[in-house]
Amino acid sequence: MPTGSLWDEELRAGKKALRTLPGALLLGSTGARLWADYLDPKPGFSGRFDFIHKINIPLLFTLTNNLVDSFEPCRTEWFPSHLLMEYSGSKIALTERKFISWNDCAVSCQTWTNLSGEDLVLALQTYEDSFSERKGNTLHGEFSIEHYSFDITGAITVSDAALLEEVRVKPGESKQFIVSAALGIKGQDEPEMLKERSARYTELGYTVDQVVENQKNEYQAWFDKAPTFQSSDPLLDKTWKYRWFLLRHNLSDPQYGHLSQPLFYEGRSHKKSKKPFGKGGWEFSKLINLSVPLHIMDARWYHDPVYCEGVLQNMKAGANEDGMFCCMTVDTIMHSFANFSCWAAYKLYLVHPNREQMRQLLPALKMQIHSWKRIHGSDNDQLMIEHKHTRTGKEYQPSYWYFHQYPNNPKDKATYTHLKRVDRAVYHYLNTLGVAKLCELTGDEEAHTYYKLADEIKQDIIEKMWDEASQYFYDLHYLTDDKALVKNIVGIYPGWAEMIDDRFNGMIEHLFDDREFHTRCPFPSVSADCPAYSKEGGWMGHFVKGRNGCVWDGPTWPYTNSIALDALAKESKRREHQFDSEFASYLREYSFLHFMQRDLNQPGLVEHYNSETGEPLSDEQEYNHSYYIDLLITHVAGLTVEHDRIILDPLDVGLDYFCLDRIKAAGMDIRITYRKSSVLQTGHTEMDEGYRLFVNGKLKFSSPTLSRAELAIHDFR
Repeated sequence: MPTGSLWDEELRAGKKALRTLPGALLLGSTGARLWADYLDPKPGFSGRFDFIHKINIPLLFTLTNNLVDSFEPCRTEWFPSHLLMEYSGSKIALTERKFISWNDCAVSCQTWTNLSGEDLVLALQTYEDSFSERKGNTLHGEFSIEHYSFDITGAITVSDAALLEEVRVKPGESKQFIVSAALGIKGQDEPEMLKERSARYTELGYTVDQVVENQKNEYQAWFDKAPTFQSSDPLLDKTWKYRWFLLRHNLSDPQYGHLSQPLFYEGRSHKKSKKPFGKGGWEFSKLINLSVPLHIMDARWYHDPVYCEGVLQNMKAGANEDGMFCCMTVDTIMHSFANFSCWAAYKLYLVHPNREQMRQLLPALKMQIHSWKRIHGSDNDQLMIEHKHTRTGKEYQPSYWYFHQYPNNPKDKATYTHLKRVDRAVYHYLNTLGVAKLCELTGDEEAHTYYKLADEIKQDIIEKMWDEASQYFYDLHYLTDDKALVKNIVGIYPGWAEMIDDRFNGMIEHLFDDREFHTRCPFPSVSADCPAYSKEGGWMGHFVKGRNGCVWDGPTWPYTNSIALDALAKESKRREHQFDSEFASYLREYSFLHFMQRDLNQPGLVEHYNSETGEPLSDEQEYNHSYYIDLLITHVAGLTVEHDRIILDPLDVGLDYFCLDRIKAAGMDIRITYRKSSVLQTGHTEMDEGYRLFVNGKLKFSSPTLSRAELAIHDFR
């Protein structure tokens, strides 16, 4: 099997299209700056194309013909690295493979066959002749972008120069063509360099098959630096691979403006307007500081920390006047969401201990703690006040309207109350604790100050937000500290932050209650017994943000599922693995969200789901707003890397075998295997019985069953 086929063959998905635009085809491959929001079923690159941010370019290039007007119905096969489109009619047959390379080239490899009795006439077409300057077999041109500070320049090269005028394909004849468009930033990317990029695919004598195979190999090379996971459960295995694809699909490196370093986007799609060159509507293709720590939790296990470190550097350089990390486009510093980026930075350091990098980041991380206290702090405790219900990323959570009995119009600001939020308070605690630990590990003398503050935050959360009668943590009225008795999913976050003990043993059980969070598609964003609960995201019977709008009053979100599962796993470990089977069940349900119709042949994750039916409620596939890889590493394989030791503590999720391999952490190569004694040795389970840890190729721990162990790192060096 060719190297490039690994991810392609295992994630290939037939037709992938937008639910709201059924003819709009999706493309898996993305460039550092260029990608397709969607493709029309036409040869070449017609549809909506974006560059760095939402641009909505309607056409890069296509080949016109004289025999057919439509290429539907056609057969498409989606691969992570490229898209295959095949059309066969009475007059022509077309086979096309197309992709966008990491260096921002849109490449189309086409084979045309003339089935008619007259000449097939083909010619290259660009958007309103934007590419009109010709040099040999290359056209140069540009797109003027009014709403950003950059314009786009490019070069389109064809394998047959006659395509720039017309090519005739005789009856019964077949011809192959390669067309490549290289795009860049006007004034930054030189035209000659763009021509060289585009010509690489058309002038080096490659056949169509060779171009596609090279793309598959180059695309696969990124995944060769990711760990591997194989088990007896194909659902977990395929979700693992799809999650690594999500990171690669949403990887971006604009090298421009505020985004000078690489980062992960929350998504490559956008809501609302598809108007050519229109900006209207919300887009996910920017730095969104809410999702940054979620990306880091998974991507920290990638062998190269450059992407995680890059986004932290971007946020440091683009902090607002209060010093807070913010959402950013290349041109604009935007608002700031609540997030746990400081804690994620600490978790990154444990896997990739770059001390100098963290010393440079520490002042900015410390500033988050002080800025939050200054902007969101309370005068009588260490809890954080949320003044805008959108700023924890969980807009329309019913607790904001609890003190006004859930009015019909939640958009009236007079009807909702500022709250001391559980999620922001827990983030504040984790961020402070993360800064304390980083100070300690890098020799910063302020470690004690931050440890003391973290303990004060923890005590305020426990003493004020916990309700003994109902065994849950609640948001508080910002002035009176009265509890808003709404069980938001964030009420279990203190368990995720590991700040609770046996006094709080009733908390996690709310996840298992059919009347609360144990819906058919768990976990709803608010308990089903809340008067404002809506499984599909309306508000008291009205869609206040449209049919697909983000409303956190009942739908299920991968974002909080990842944290809820993390909390459940930690609680199970704390309570002698009491909830391993529940974790296993919910992990599988979370995994199924990654596949349309629960079909493993149709990978696709969106923003939120109907909590009763599992129906996708949004249309932005490949949505990158949660974590999953870390759950399998930390809780299924059981690996936690601390600064001085390795902790093994796997949950028994019912697997007959698994192998976690190619982990590179703290300078070690780590492999963990498990095989039940009752499972026979097969080609897929070439491992010894029991639970085993290998470090740098040597067996360092073994047990006949899944079990807990702690091993000092200095023993491995």
